[in-house]
Amino acid sequence: MADKPSVLFVCVHNAGRSQMAAAWLTHLAGDRVEVRSAGSAPGDRVNPAAVEAMAEVGIDISRESPKILTVDAVRESDVCITMGCGDTCPVFPGKRYLDWKLEDPAGQGVEAVRPIRDEIKNLVEGLLAEIAPGEAGDAGDARTPGTPGTPGTPGTPA
Repeated sequence: MADKPSVLFVCVHNAGRSQMAAAWLTHLAGDRVEVRSAGSAPGDRVNPAAVEAMAEVGIDISRESPKILTVDAVRESDVCITMGCGDTCPVFPGKRYLDWKLEDPAGQGVEAVRPIRDEIKNLVEGLLAEIAPGEAGDAGDARTPGTPGTPGTPGTPA
């Protein structure tokens, strides 16, 4: 793996799961990981319920847009993660391929998307610990805003 690992998240429409996963990894890893997301049949826009669910934890994905999956995106990534949707990536030697079995948030309200968002965060935290472990206090130790113990949260020392 390169000095700075790269991860590609893939789902069919690149409008929900893969967008949330990319946002979590970017948020938690800072500049320690190069992050991409794509879809085999990109939607017109990011799922509004996913946008709302991520906004609830302080992450803005409202400016993101679905992108098409390309061979180059796979070739340039160290880890390729499909999101339980049957998509497959072109296979290149030396790449790590994972399939995260996640419910599809398409057509669901924010109440149904929240548990998917939280499951994605847990998976991303595990991945980050493997590919780019950080030191305490850096972006890899970031907590969700508003979570007790997070600097800046009322009742928590800065």
